[in-house]
Amino acid sequence: MSIAEQVKVIATNAREASTAVARLTSGEKNRLLLAMADALTAATGALIAANAKDLAGGRDKGLSAAMLDRLLLDEARIKGMADALRQVAALPDPVGSVDRMWLRPNGLQVGKMRIPLGVIGIIYEARPNVTADAAALCLKAGNAVILRGGSEAINSNLAIAGVLQEEMNRAGVPAAALSLIPFPEREGVLEMLKQDELIDLIIPRGGESLIRFVVEHSRIPVIKHYKGVCHIFVDASADSAMASKIIVNAKAQRPGVCNALETLLVHRDAAAACLPHIAAALRAKNVEIRGDETVCALVADATAATEDDWSAEYLELILAVRVVADMDEAIAHINRYGSLHTEAIITSDYGNARRFIREVNSSTVLVNASTRFADGGELGLGAEIGISTTKLHSFGPMGLEDLTTTKFIVYGNGQIRD
Repeated sequence: MSIAEQVKVIATNAREASTAVARLTSGEKNRLLLAMADALTAATGALIAANAKDLAGGRDKGLSAAMLDRLLLDEARIKGMADALRQVAALPDPVGSVDRMWLRPNGLQVGKMRIPLGVIGIIYEARPNVTADAAALCLKAGNAVILRGGSEAINSNLAIAGVLQEEMNRAGVPAAALSLIPFPEREGVLEMLKQDELIDLIIPRGGESLIRFVVEHSRIPVIKHYKGVCHIFVDASADSAMASKIIVNAKAQRPGVCNALETLLVHRDAAAACLPHIAAALRAKNVEIRGDETVCALVADATAATEDDWSAEYLELILAVRVVADMDEAIAHINRYGSLHTEAIITSDYGNARRFIREVNSSTVLVNASTRFADGGELGLGAEIGISTTKLHSFGPMGLEDLTTTKFIVYGNGQIRD
């Protein structure tokens, strides 16, 4: 069969399997996820051997050290995958829950019940753990899932999916409910994106170029975020020591991820006192500062920022820093240059904290905490399926509930419409 025909078969089988998954009880899904977690741990040696092939291929292709790190599976990361499945099993099952009920004057009881989306396609790069995370979340939410990982991780992804599918077979759940596109050609992605009658939602996870490619070619609704231009605003009342600690964590703890800090905004009344201390703490982590005129006057080794710096997602140890007159200017800057991902304020003023939360409409807004918490696992959602910076149908880190939709349910006792 051609690639197009094979993708069509995979999608058709996943659609048929989705009805079986939707009927599973919470207990059946949880037992399956726990069995999958144990199976991953038991298969550690085989998974590391499969991953070694991908790592060798990556080195031959000249992948960067950062990309090879994302690709790596070791004992600790496999344990992390298994733990993530156990965390998903422990989460409340959204399927069948009724969000609210109300009574109409004619006696009808109307409600909204959560139901699975159906078949979800996940297109992702590099990180093999996404194979297990995405499968767990989709299955717990009652959906079938079709996975298409990056070609650089093909052996790792096939091995992980094989372990999970074996447990599904043992549980009597159709293995087609967890399908993996098994060939690396880009044609597989293009054909997957044409299956609008069989796949209900596409979630791409990766860099901006991948997401734009998926959006450009998909006939299916896409959950997306192009980049994470995340801000922290240091208010006039901010505690300097707290500010330094949070900012260093947000920028330097893991700079190559979408929730890392990219632009720092500092109230002019706090700049002289705070900025030298913040800059010294950043310097100790080898962070390059690109600042406006005021910043360059206060921080000796800062370089002058350009207009492009304010909208840059560096994903490395570079930070744009600007001094602003007040919160109005900070919010205006975020609205102009931000990407609706994650913003934070550091303040001792409760009113300012409340105003920042109310007026900044990014998908995650924090008070006195690092932007690195904009993550499904850190926010209690279990393993994360992705982050959406579009407001339909989900906004922000996505968990189980975001992989469901609602239907209306109506209880009557003989009512007819006049």
